[in-house]
Amino acid sequence: MFIPTVIVLLFISIITTSMKIRPKDIFATFFGICYVIGFLVFLPLLYSMQNGKILIWYILISAWGTDTFAYIVGMSFGKHKLTKISPKKSIEGSIGGTIGAILLALIYTAIVQRYVDLNISYMFVAITTLILSILSQLGDLSASSIKREMEIKDYGNLIPGHGGMLDRIDSIIFVAPFAYFLLILI
Repeated sequence: MFIPTVIVLLFISIITTSMKIRPKDIFATFFGICYVIGFLVFLPLLYSMQNGKILIWYILISAWGTDTFAYIVGMSFGKHKLTKISPKKSIEGSIGGTIGAILLALIYTAIVQRYVDLNISYMFVAITTLILSILSQLGDLSASSIKREMEIKDYGNLIPGHGGMLDRIDSIIFVAPFAYFLLILI
């Protein structure tokens, strides 16, 4: 019932504003709602699984670990541009971000296995984090492409120097459904 109600409300806004709000604005809004909610719904699904409180950290490590190490390596060694969508990102940063996230995930796994009865293969963790790191970067670039299309720098200014909340979680949004499906294999 949620989606039909949202669609009706969005079209009411077109009618009541005498087309000042255009259908393409409605489609963009609806896409944003489906994208954010449709992908983030996998976070509580993963969290509610057995060992979900432990597994959920793989999403954060993959996304934020990649972002952090990509920034550090890119600023230190980045010479080759990754894409025009986000001109400050480099190939070196992308690779460094992935390697850093994998190392963080392996360290986290070692700590978890020391204190919790959870047997996870280090190879599985490395491969899963590799996939999630790449998806994290795709999520960040996808969000950047939307910002370029909308001609905005950030989705908000809630966090000075970092933009809005969507800017902080864009990679998590992209990673969440894939992490859920990979981590249920444990």
